[in-house]
Amino acid sequence: MREHAEFILEKEKIDDLIKEGYAITAVQENLEGAFVQFSKEDKQAHLHIESADARKYFSFLLKKQKEETAST
Repeated sequence: MREHAEFILEKEKIDDLIKEGYAITAVQENLEGAFVQFSKEDKQAHLHIESADARKYFSFLLKKQKEETAST
């Protein structure tokens, strides 16, 4: 159950940044998880994503973001 709670917390942080208009601009992955950079105008935010499900989630959002950018 701890893993699911960790995923929910990380997902909420990601969703909050996306709702605020941030976009994923960089990802660095290693054995400790993923370090995701979000940017909005001249502001930046960084999250350390550890859970596998949250890593899959932001990967899905990144793919969706790239598809939306390509279609404009």
